[in-house]
Amino acid sequence: MNAPPLVAVVGPTATGKSDLGLALAAELGGEVVNADAMQLYRGLDIGTAKLSPAERAGIPHHLIDVLDVTQVASVAAYQRAAREVVERLRAAGRTAVLVGGSGLYVQAVVDELEFPGTDPELRAALSAELDERGPEAMHARLAEVDPEAAAVVLPTNGRRIVRALEVIALTGRPFPARLPAGGAPRYGAVMLGVERDTADLDARVARRVARMFAAGLVDETRGLLGQGLRDGLTASRALGYQQVIAALDGAGDHSCAAAETVRATRRFVRRQRSWFRRDSRIHWLDAAAPGLLGRAMAVLAAQVGS
Repeated sequence: MNAPPLVAVVGPTATGKSDLGLALAAELGGEVVNADAMQLYRGLDIGTAKLSPAERAGIPHHLIDVLDVTQVASVAAYQRAAREVVERLRAAGRTAVLVGGSGLYVQAVVDELEFPGTDPELRAALSAELDERGPEAMHARLAEVDPEAAAVVLPTNGRRIVRALEVIALTGRPFPARLPAGGAPRYGAVMLGVERDTADLDARVARRVARMFAAGLVDETRGLLGQGLRDGLTASRALGYQQVIAALDGAGDHSCAAAETVRATRRFVRRQRSWFRRDSRIHWLDAAAPGLLGRAMAVLAAQVGS
């Protein structure tokens, strides 16, 4: 008996991926595998719109709440953990439903991506050089050794510049800045994209942020600061949390923090759209149209039967 294919539910923030993923898992007798980088963190609940245990309706969810806020999220570590879960579920005859909007995390599961290792001493030296010289000077250095990587990595993205230089030094090869175009996805994955009209999604983002602040995002952030959130290189940059931290460090204007969270989330939505729209394997579904689950199931039936 063939193992069931992986089902991936992807797309921009606030489109309704979590609800569709949950419904598909219930319909298929499957389990959800998280592909949202910030939902890996314990305590980042309100600001990531993480489904509560009650909202999960008894459907097992994997790779949620697996990191402390002081830990750095690693795509390579996520890839190993996610593939282990997917393969275990498929071997048991259960459908894995991969749900999230972190494009590289999704691609790390469904594509043949290789992540070079790291050298803490080399990384520290390059980071110190970045602090001393600034990202533009480091980007110029990258352009000398790997022009193609420099053309893709933004001159302002110091963290990625450092990573590119580290990989080049470790491997002696160009930095794989351009990700694979995407062949047949692993695990026979059927990739479903959830989208909405831009005006509709903008309004949903604003309503979601308002609900988050009303639900206690500021208090949640204060509590996480006591757990070391400020020192977490990844978690402290989560949308909503970084804006609240800035407000707490400044004038404490929560209304400005909320407004900036809306603006930042809308910018993030545009980047997500740009990322996922490059992947021709994704079957796009309008979440605002009736019968979303039925349409998703129809795509699955057509793809699995083909």
